[in-house]
Amino acid sequence: MKTKPGLSGSTLKWIAIAAMVIDHMGAGILEAYVLNAWGGSPLGGMFLQKWDEILAVDRVLRYIGRPSFPIFCFLLVQGFLHTHDVKRYAMRLGLFALISEVPFDLALHIRPFYWQAQNVFFTLLTGLLVIWFIHSHKNSLPARMFGLLAGAAAAEFLHLDYGAFGVALIVLLYLLREKKPAMCILGALCCAWETTAPLAFLPIWFYNKERGRQPKWFFYWFYPVHLLLYSAIGMYLLPLLLA
Repeated sequence: MKTKPGLSGSTLKWIAIAAMVIDHMGAGILEAYVLNAWGGSPLGGMFLQKWDEILAVDRVLRYIGRPSFPIFCFLLVQGFLHTHDVKRYAMRLGLFALISEVPFDLALHIRPFYWQAQNVFFTLLTGLLVIWFIHSHKNSLPARMFGLLAGAAAAEFLHLDYGAFGVALIVLLYLLREKKPAMCILGALCCAWETTAPLAFLPIWFYNKERGRQPKWFFYWFYPVHLLLYSAIGMYLLPLLLA
């Protein structure tokens, strides 16, 4: 079967994952551990001497990583549109949200339980539930508005990653799914508060509506596993290097 020109869903996922890995390298290893956990400790004298350089590297890593979330939101909408079982899709997201929470807290907040921030799987799950609700109430604008507001409020109340903005972006991408120019322009404008996040809509523009080859479960497991790896580097490898 001939592949259409452009980028498949699988290729977009690899782009988003690569950006996320780089982003979390800054947020986790550099910010959480190098600067915060060890930077102020007796072990961290070397880090204190190079504080400005580390901050500069961290800034570059975060800039590279910012496009990952809009791509994941776009892929979530595509998953919703093409899945044969939305309920099972939601259950998978919920399962990995629970699996990922301790690794997320360890990697980014240096503790196994941190209630002031929840991982991005919870954000994606909330966004999925909102667009599912909106899709089920096509003929009722008040109901659709209620679904959006309820999802945004829940995201803020539960301290989900990206909060109400994340849910609103997913809804925007869903509502404009048939209008690619408007979706990419408005999506980029919505993300403009994060300097490089609008760049996500360049690869999204070239999406060819093909799923591509996707290793089953790999993309789900990658998220908690790479966070656990980063927390292990921060907690155990960095002290050894500093000793």
